[in-house]
Amino acid sequence: MNRYAFVTTIPTQTGGLQRGVAIITDHNGNINRIHFDRAIDPHTAFFEVTATPENYERIRQGLTDIGYLQTSLETFASLKIHIYLPHESGALNNFLTITTRAGAQITSITFDDVGIHPDRVTINMSVRESGPAEELLDALKSHYPIEVLEFDNTGETLDDTVFYLRFAQKMRKLIDTKDDDFLLQFLGDINHTAQDLTARGEDPKTVFRNVLEAGEYIAATCGDGFYADIQIITLSEEVTLYAIQLPSGGNIYLFRTLDGFQMLDTGYAVYNPDMMQLFAAYGLTVTEELTRIITSHGDADHCGAGGFFDVPALMHPATLEIIRTGNRAWGSRSESMVLEEIYTTMIALYSRWNPPAEENIRLIKPETEEKRSIFPMVCRLTIGDLVFEVLETPGGHQVGELVLYCPEEGYLFTSDSLMNFASLTEERQRYNSYADYLVTSVNVDSDLARAERRALSGLAQDFTEETGRPCTIFGGHGAVSDYHEGSLRVKGTIEHYTHAGGRELPEDTP
Repeated sequence: MNRYAFVTTIPTQTGGLQRGVAIITDHNGNINRIHFDRAIDPHTAFFEVTATPENYERIRQGLTDIGYLQTSLETFASLKIHIYLPHESGALNNFLTITTRAGAQITSITFDDVGIHPDRVTINMSVRESGPAEELLDALKSHYPIEVLEFDNTGETLDDTVFYLRFAQKMRKLIDTKDDDFLLQFLGDINHTAQDLTARGEDPKTVFRNVLEAGEYIAATCGDGFYADIQIITLSEEVTLYAIQLPSGGNIYLFRTLDGFQMLDTGYAVYNPDMMQLFAAYGLTVTEELTRIITSHGDADHCGAGGFFDVPALMHPATLEIIRTGNRAWGSRSESMVLEEIYTTMIALYSRWNPPAEENIRLIKPETEEKRSIFPMVCRLTIGDLVFEVLETPGGHQVGELVLYCPEEGYLFTSDSLMNFASLTEERQRYNSYADYLVTSVNVDSDLARAERRALSGLAQDFTEETGRPCTIFGGHGAVSDYHEGSLRVKGTIEHYTHAGGRELPEDTP
């Protein structure tokens, strides 16, 4: 017995849903999930069933035979017209005969013979594919005087009678696919997210809006829309750090040493062409001189561009499993949450996920039994003349997340366990809110995540008390900041970069 998902079109008639369910029942299919909500879309129902492969094929054929099974996502044309019908019995019926033959669906109609336009009927309709819509328009013009108020064959102005179709067409552009089978499957996954969050009290339309806005923001900040904020910090005699905040997603930390470059996290893959331009603008020969990538954890905004670089990529074994399974909650108590796995897939598609090739992955395995606060010390690694302790977090944000700490200098790379969230621009804060909403929390274990933040703050405070110097926090998002008595203050100056403007220094920079 296997589990299968499919999408159906349910006619607006008594017993329409039952007719489809009966076919599933007749072929011994067990319904594991169903979602049909006329308030969202009056025609579309999502099913997940358990059945044998043979019975599943019979279910599909039975649904196909009665016109229920959706196997493609045809575009619709939206047509709004004023039509002047003769004031005689049967005139409207004759008109509707023409539209019905053309496969048009009337979405609104208004007529009143004592109103201000007693001879005019205003009609909205949708027709599959632009060709039939144009043919219908020509047919109507040959019979009646009409005024075309709106004719759109992009699907953008369709009303909610085809909500899922309109949503799917927008998704098609964002994930760049022509494969209807894949898009229907993914549409079912997003519907599952909406169903789950609706059960938690959220509005389903808000769920779909957040799904689209997340993808639209990523798409809008590539190419000409790309920008980044950069802090250039001298860490030691041999190491200069370029801390790069991308428009969305995590930071990239590029260490320039006497022996080349090392990179901590790579950002989204979709930004890789933009990052190559940024590196060139700063004179950073990363392609030729990158020697190693260090991966803090398995989220796409931290490891998603690793596949562009043919160099060793260090990571925790759990991070490799997260990459392999496509589930950011692997190994945690949230692993079975449908929201986590679907969100991971969604962001991978939006961001053109390209993690490090497995032949380049080097697993960081325990070399010591030492601990730093609550964090096991996995090993030590050297970047230039700096020695970092590689600490494993308890798995609050994500299992296998790594923190880098240089106790001699007070440099603490905290990944997504501690960051200066207040330093994020409004746009970045808005983008980060999508994940919180769609998976209910960016942390796979909120209790452990709180313990991590307390422990990291404690490390920073201890360093300051012992040395009299502030500990510097390099968060997974936001500006590099110094730790001052429980608060984070942005360190140094921040440059702004765009492709058109290049490097833009703050006005008060010497």
